Amino acid sequence: MRRIPIFIILFLSILLVGCSDNDKFSSDASAILEFSIDSLAMDSVFSQTSTRTYDFWVYNKGNSGVRIKDVHLIQPSKSGFRVNVDGQYVDSVAYDFEVRKGDSIRVFVEMTAPVTQQDEPQRFEDLLVFSLENGREQPIKLSAYSWKAIFYHDVWEIKENTTIDERRPIVITKGIFINKGVTLTISHAQLYFHDGAGIEVDGTLVADSCLFRGDRLDKMFSYLPYDRISGQWKGIFFHANSTANKLQDCEIRNSCSGISCDEKTSLSLLRCTIHNCKGTGLELNESMASIDSCRITNTLGDCLNVIGSLVTIDHTTLAQFYPFSADRGVALRFDSESVLICDNTLVTGYEEDVIMGDGSGFSFNNCILRTLKPSDMEDFVDVIWESPKDEIQGEKHFVVFDTENLYYNFSIKEESPAHQNKIGDLRNL
Repeated sequence: MRRIPIFIILFLSILLVGCSDNDKFSSDASAILEFSIDSLAMDSVFSQTSTRTYDFWVYNKGNSGVRIKDVHLIQPSKSGFRVNVDGQYVDSVAYDFEVRKGDSIRVFVEMTAPVTQQDEPQRFEDLLVFSLENGREQPIKLSAYSWKAIFYHDVWEIKENTTIDERRPIVITKGIFINKGVTLTISHAQLYFHDGAGIEVDGTLVADSCLFRGDRLDKMFSYLPYDRISGQWKGIFFHANSTANKLQDCEIRNSCSGISCDEKTSLSLLRCTIHNCKGTGLELNESMASIDSCRITNTLGDCLNVIGSLVTIDHTTLAQFYPFSADRGVALRFDSESVLICDNTLVTGYEEDVIMGDGSGFSFNNCILRTLKPSDMEDFVDVIWESPKDEIQGEKHFVVFDTENLYYNFSIKEESPAHQNKIGDLRNL
């Protein structure tokens, strides 16, 4: 008879003991699970829309396996949460899970926000309860905010003079189109645009104290909201011969292009912010524009690009610190066909020269300019020439400049020469 080597017998014995140990389940009351989180706080979402998928882990770090009798939500029909545990959908309750010694299972959670009756975001909560075979119950709190909104799922075509004064958020799925000869007036509204949506103006747009941004309220990472990522929506485009457009105290952010103007358009911007665009912040083509007490900042293309246009700029900040690419545009660009009158304005950025201009139809008065000092000073009056060697220059002008979290406040610090010379910051007119 052939004899089995002793090392094989030892190996099989260890394997059998190990398998037996891993197959052992405890009903002792001390056996519990551990979780990668204590509670799950999800992002705010508009009512009747879904959150992104969140996940967490359930660990068994005990000396034997643990059986879960069921996993259930306390009020699934009211809270809107949806849960998948280890591949099994929890339709209010799911049964019979095992977590062996040293093993883990993964839990996925989503929420479709319930409809609320309040204009402010409302908090919804539920408990996801793990009921163990030993009688122990281990809950995880789930929470999210639902925000009541007005939805336009098709192209919103403005065919007659229309006024919007709405405190609830307005969600635009496919865009707004303003017909020729028609004026859309928007006051104190927040407009959230889906990917690819924007505003196209053949007629006239008048906006006061409005926010224009993308519709994603969640986060790319725990520290980084999508609101700080450029290219979330299309932007605002004024077609040829669109006149009498005026935006006051408005903010346009995280778009592809901020504002684009075709030929023979007229635009007035007063105390407006255009920030974090994946294209040009403000592009003017053969147009007339007034830019007063504005901030145009952090764009992949130029912050302000003037082509064959008549433009006045006063008390404005043009700051080119776009964080997502070193191949960014300049803060200010203008061509030889343009007439540019720039007063009390700060033009700065990362590079040593952030102004590209041509021709002779320009003037700068009482400005701080980050560019090479020209030999001909006729068109420059009381100009401070900013240099990387200056104690306060570039990003040091501003109140908050957090590149790690992509958070910026382009208000000017009191110690900045721009503040001392009343340059570049917003005015109350």
